[in-house]
Amino acid sequence: MLQHKDGSVQNHQHGWEPYVDNGGTSLAIAGEDFCVIASDTRQSEGYSINTRFDPKIHKITDKIMLATTGYSADAKRLTEVIKMQTERYFYKHEKNMESHAAAQMLSVILYQKRFFPYYVFPILAGIDNEGKGCVYSYDPVGNMERVTFQVYGSASGMIQPFLDSQVGFKNQQNVDKTRLLTKEEAISIAVDSFTAATERDIYTGDYLEIYIVDANGIHREQKPLKFD
Repeated sequence: MLQHKDGSVQNHQHGWEPYVDNGGTSLAIAGEDFCVIASDTRQSEGYSINTRFDPKIHKITDKIMLATTGYSADAKRLTEVIKMQTERYFYKHEKNMESHAAAQMLSVILYQKRFFPYYVFPILAGIDNEGKGCVYSYDPVGNMERVTFQVYGSASGMIQPFLDSQVGFKNQQNVDKTRLLTKEEAISIAVDSFTAATERDIYTGDYLEIYIVDANGIHREQKPLKFD
């Protein structure tokens, strides 16, 4: 409360906002024996670009990747916690954590922070113990679902309908809706998704990182996107 010289009183409210949305978009598509994870590298705040290269995809094990969107600082901290837990598991059991176990662990980590959650929308993706592609989607408090494809981030509203049509085969007639995409088709759809999104979303851009996880390991590709 502030009192002026004329005797009038003015209330001042001081707020603290712990979260920032740093923009960007991430997606993952599961195939029969592979998984494609893609994300842009732009980190922004409002109309300002903090950096043009802030990777949102992180390697957890030789078969598992983590894609993040939301608050960049929280995403980095969450990644550190997951890596620490998977490394501890490796040294204790002398083997890498399987995807289903890592997915459940991530759900628990997020739920434990539910009263002050990580402002992150994570996608855990890779191949499972049967060699099949897998994608796990989450909300910030740990609700988990295994899906065939998922997109989060500032351009998700534009990309999700495209994935529903081209990956989920929704609203299409005379198609086999149980068919899984080939690796080449999944990569092409990921590239097309980001190419179109950067024309309309100022928070997505600069570079596109694509990771392909299969029985041979993890392969990375990088492509340029719009810089404006």
